Amino acid sequence: MRPFLDKVMPEAWQAAEAFSSAIRAAVLERGLSSQESELIKLRTSQMNACAFCVDLHAREARQAGIVQQQLDLLPVWRETDVFDDRQRAVLAVAEAAASLPVTEDSEADLLGARSVLGEEAFVAAEWVAVTINAFNRISILSQHPVRARGADGRVIR
Repeated sequence: MRPFLDKVMPEAWQAAEAFSSAIRAAVLERGLSSQESELIKLRTSQMNACAFCVDLHAREARQAGIVQQQLDLLPVWRETDVFDDRQRAVLAVAEAAASLPVTEDSEADLLGARSVLGEEAFVAAEWVAVTINAFNRISILSQHPVRARGADGRVIR
């Protein structure tokens, strides 16, 4: 088992958390909702195969009010009509940021997302994607475990 990056170097973890808090506050000021942020975090975590972050952000998405059907369909969001234009725009940003380098297709998606969101919310979405990509890598490299939870959301020991 590898060492947990956050435990061995807590000052770096604290800096990462401070960065994340600053981004969270800034994106809300620029018109990105907490639901939209959680969609970005969850979809990016799915694409990066970060089990710990998928578990965390699926719970946080539900707490933010995202309906279960949308969470269930998130991996196939392009194949459904259950996401509105803004949700589709932030999901396009999430996928482009998780699949670098930017391709012609993802560049077109980003251009479309910017036209839907406007410049400030679009840049805010990109910052959320940048931030969750960093946290995905921290959790993946640390091999943060996913703990089993019961129906009530509590950890099963």
